[in-house]
Amino acid sequence: MNDRLSLGPDSARQLATTTKTTPQMRGITPRYVLRALPWVDVDSGVYRVNRRRTFILGDDRISTYHEDGAHHVIAEDLRELPFLREADEALLAEFAGAFTQVEFQPGQVLADEGGAADRLWVLAVGRAEKRATGRYGEDALLDVLGDGQFFCADSWARCQPLPFAVKALTSGVALTAPRSALDALAERDPGLRAALGAYAAGGAPTPGSEVPVDLSGGHTGEVDLPGTYVEYEDAPREYHMSLAQTVLRVHTRVSDLYNEPMDQTRVQAGLTVQALRERQESLILNHPEFGLFNNVAPGQRVQTRTGAPTPDDLDELLSRVWKQPGYFLAHPKAIAAFGRECTRRGVPPVIDTRFGSPLLTWRGVPLLPSDKVRFTGGGPAGAGVTEIMLMRVGEAEQGVIGLRPSGVPDEVEPGLSMRNMGTDRKAITSYLLTAYFNAAVLVEDAVAVLQNVEVSKFHDYA
Repeated sequence: MNDRLSLGPDSARQLATTTKTTPQMRGITPRYVLRALPWVDVDSGVYRVNRRRTFILGDDRISTYHEDGAHHVIAEDLRELPFLREADEALLAEFAGAFTQVEFQPGQVLADEGGAADRLWVLAVGRAEKRATGRYGEDALLDVLGDGQFFCADSWARCQPLPFAVKALTSGVALTAPRSALDALAERDPGLRAALGAYAAGGAPTPGSEVPVDLSGGHTGEVDLPGTYVEYEDAPREYHMSLAQTVLRVHTRVSDLYNEPMDQTRVQAGLTVQALRERQESLILNHPEFGLFNNVAPGQRVQTRTGAPTPDDLDELLSRVWKQPGYFLAHPKAIAAFGRECTRRGVPPVIDTRFGSPLLTWRGVPLLPSDKVRFTGGGPAGAGVTEIMLMRVGEAEQGVIGLRPSGVPDEVEPGLSMRNMGTDRKAITSYLLTAYFNAAVLVEDAVAVLQNVEVSKFHDYA
């Protein structure tokens, strides 16, 4: 017996109908990259990007590795130096052994303007700035150097004074090679001696520049006009469809008996499609072959000066992608760090609504957040280093585009198919879900990236 005077809620629930949500999934993001890219339908499965012929260009980095407590140069990466591009492996290995390690501290001058360029410097770890005396005697900042960058190969190869000074912004480690080591190798190797002589003589085209078209302009009278033609790349890059794929399994007992009020197969497929699209966005950004972050030209890479992303840094990106810039792309922590720097300077970014969400903008260009942007070195406190990309989008604008097949069998979304593979002897029905995609950078100046972005810097506004 109890003293209750009415039916209790627990008992009443046995006769009630529960209102249910569809399954929720924390891993679903807005996927702004997939929404911002203009998608081009590819009929043949292959998209070829024809360009004007350009002069050979590497990644403008000499990679290093850490072993036995010291940093070393990767010998093959010395081919980034134009006069070593055709050198044999034995010569490169011997030259790599001539590098010695130098540690430096913030504010230390690594090289003086007008001083002798008797050493080639490769930054293994750390950041430094190149400064020169301006036209009227003022101090001018030329560039910020980061991991893997080197200076000054031109002055070092030609035995000329340095045209700038280099000052360390952080502590770090550099590797240096004396000019005498290069001379010793050139004396023994005729090929290197000839390549070094040709480089020192000058007149070589700028790496990465297009083969010029001969034109005449501003003339008067009956002058002989130059004849010309436009050279194309002999081996244009082709983009084949990549994919994200999985097999979804649904037991027939589940789909037969538990299909109301929600279709179990449809719900399972919907969540699986979301996961495929998340992987698609991640691959478009970070795939080693076609990922956007791995297809940024050397001249389009910018180093942060202070570590934190500042308005000056984003302005520098805009100077690299100045032809119709479309979107910044950054990790949410990087956007928060940029917002703090703007607040400190008293220049809060304008908020604009894009894709149905309020987004920070800089100079009218929206900052799209994505957790797929590379974020390294983050510990429990959240400190780490990331990157910020700026891109121009559109095929007509010679920018970045997304690629997908114009149609595939059993298509449920553009470029995504769901194919019934049948039911096995265990009464499990399998569905093959496949998303076909790729992304292409049509011209090198369509993307630029700000590297070594630190997100753990805060300010006291009191």
